[in-house]
Amino acid sequence: MFTVAALYHFTRFSDPAALRAPLQEKCDALGITGSLLLAGEGINGTIAGTRDGIDAILLYLRALPGCDTLEHKESTASLPPFPRMKVKLKKEIVTMGQPDVNPIARVGHYVEAKDWNDLICSPDVAVIDTRNDYEVGIGTFKGAIDPQTKSFRDFPKWWEDNKDRFHNKRIAMFCTGGIRCEKSTNYLLGQGVEEVYHLKGGILKYLEEVPEKDSTWEGDCFVFDARVSVGHGLKEGPHQLCYACRRPLLPEDRARPEYEHGVACHQCTHDTSESDKDRFRERQKQIHLARARGERHMVGYDGN
Repeated sequence: MFTVAALYHFTRFSDPAALRAPLQEKCDALGITGSLLLAGEGINGTIAGTRDGIDAILLYLRALPGCDTLEHKESTASLPPFPRMKVKLKKEIVTMGQPDVNPIARVGHYVEAKDWNDLICSPDVAVIDTRNDYEVGIGTFKGAIDPQTKSFRDFPKWWEDNKDRFHNKRIAMFCTGGIRCEKSTNYLLGQGVEEVYHLKGGILKYLEEVPEKDSTWEGDCFVFDARVSVGHGLKEGPHQLCYACRRPLLPEDRARPEYEHGVACHQCTHDTSESDKDRFRERQKQIHLARARGERHMVGYDGN
């Protein structure tokens, strides 16, 4: 089994570029795979490796400037969830495009997983899912509002267009691991919303700690690795990716006539031209040839 660690931490890195190469080298030396984003506002990512490897890299990360209180959430994977390790420099560790948003200054009220159900069942609370539409599509909390955003950048405009719906409401927000809510709650506070709450540790922490029999979660949770989704107890879900559009698919979706592995699915077949599909077919051909040479292009979950 592989240990998977999802993490983020907001802090001020004066020179994130200077941290990139040493962090990449450390991850490579420990056999860590995944993706870590560095920016002036902190660090974010999901990584996988052996138990000892994850413990060692977390120790290294908590020694970075201002990261001694960095928290992470763990799950497991039966196959390698990432093909390689990438440490990238970004302007933001989660892109909202709002320069005045500063989660280090203030955020909404954290709500522990065990207390989340009581909050969101209150009649004066509006529950908002801050994730993108394809994530919400495979699972969300019962009664949650779906902004139907294509990216997190769209959330401020959605709020501006819909804020009158939430007059005299307390706002409770959630996301996969908590990072988007750090920014979205700061944003709403800046817009004058007085009572803003968010699920501490995100959906992942809720699915880990709250028994399924007591849960108000419906469906699965999209994750950004080869497992594609997890359910209660953070068990691997049934979804796989369409490698053309990167949207999640259930096994029955792969049996539909529109599905061609790596080329199209029912969600994207009308979005690409025949020349696009021919290009995708050539990509799949090269992947199979590379595998025949013993090279690894994708992780073990992609069995085709």
